[in-house]
Amino acid sequence: MGLNLLHSNDQQGAFPKSWYAATATPLAPFAPLSGETRADVCIIGGGYTGLSAALHLAEAGLDVVLLEAHRVGFGASGRNGGQLGSGQRMDQEGLEGFVGAAEAQKLWQLGEEAKDLVKSLIVKHDIDCNLRPGVAWTGSNPREVSHLHDYARLLQDRYDYGEIELLSPEDCQLMCPSPDYRGGILDHGAGHLHPLNLALGLGGAASAAGARIHEGSEVLEITEGAEVRVKTTTGEVRANHLILACNGYLGGLNRQVAARVMPINNFVVATEPLGERADRVLSRDVAVADSKFVVNYFRLSHDKRLLFGGGESYGYRFPTDIESLVRKPMRQIFPHLRDVKVDYAWGGTLGITMKRMPYLARLGPNVLSASGYSGHGVGTAVHAGQLMARAIQGEAEGFDTLSRVPAPSFPGGPKMRSPLLALAMTWFALRDRIGF
Repeated sequence: MGLNLLHSNDQQGAFPKSWYAATATPLAPFAPLSGETRADVCIIGGGYTGLSAALHLAEAGLDVVLLEAHRVGFGASGRNGGQLGSGQRMDQEGLEGFVGAAEAQKLWQLGEEAKDLVKSLIVKHDIDCNLRPGVAWTGSNPREVSHLHDYARLLQDRYDYGEIELLSPEDCQLMCPSPDYRGGILDHGAGHLHPLNLALGLGGAASAAGARIHEGSEVLEITEGAEVRVKTTTGEVRANHLILACNGYLGGLNRQVAARVMPINNFVVATEPLGERADRVLSRDVAVADSKFVVNYFRLSHDKRLLFGGGESYGYRFPTDIESLVRKPMRQIFPHLRDVKVDYAWGGTLGITMKRMPYLARLGPNVLSASGYSGHGVGTAVHAGQLMARAIQGEAEGFDTLSRVPAPSFPGGPKMRSPLLALAMTWFALRDRIGF
């Protein structure tokens, strides 16, 4: 890849200048790893996946060391759109065709467990992350709206999921007065939250449960064996088990995962507080994602800013002007906010897979990995951490269900896959623009 994404777009050990970082409940820094230590389990990565795994393993009485190159919640876990969605990133209709009806049922159930897990952890550990119910999916033409309504009926009929409200064009306009949207669905079982505060809350809970967390501890080398050895610049961990929870920041640590999980960048802005103008963005306190191939997603913050995400890029460096990149789709959705002041603009790196399903794998007898959440990570990543913790304790059913989902490699190897994807995305973006 040429670039180390841990260092190419961010300042060492510092959160990006995001609205999330500016409003987070701080967690005291954890000291870097120093010298040699032993543990039952070593976890690499201090985002949702690693923190959840550390919390659940520590609560079960295992000795856990977690290594994070920067800060807890530094990556996608602290920068994302904050949407806690239902099911999986691939819809159930797609999954039924991909893995069959029986496995699709299991995957739906796992998606529901993921939402429940996040909600219960927030309550149990008193995490102040402003969790609110409701995520809407909107369509920009009658065909998209009709598809969304049909999908809501499928979830009701086949999955007994009755949490979805159908939105007519009038309902949609009342909720979100954008000239671009023609109707949609509102999932009351889904939710939205402050993602960095969720990560920091999980970090605090894991540490309180006895997990040993080390920030500023970038992993340089892994030696697999009956005892895994993990080297950083300042120390080494020897452990019986290893968990890779690196997602878009894996770099060269494992080839098998790198072939199937590709880092891409995504960008978010936070406007100035909108005050009374907020009702012309959203009249209900819900999050929204639209049906475009490069999804726009947005919600209002608790201080009435518009948090708007959109405009992916496939070079690995963040653009110098993130604000104007995101303003373009934001203007299309909300023309009346053409001149609104933007107070924060930031980027983040997430991991996607070819089929947009998470990649969970046993990489060796005592090495597990979970990543590639493809923009559906708030629930799935937290859950994947719990599933890996269970698998290490011999209860692997949920982990095995997700690891059975076929995960093809990206074509073209590390050098060609980014240009190939950029080409494909250009084509889909064109389709969005001409509306077919």
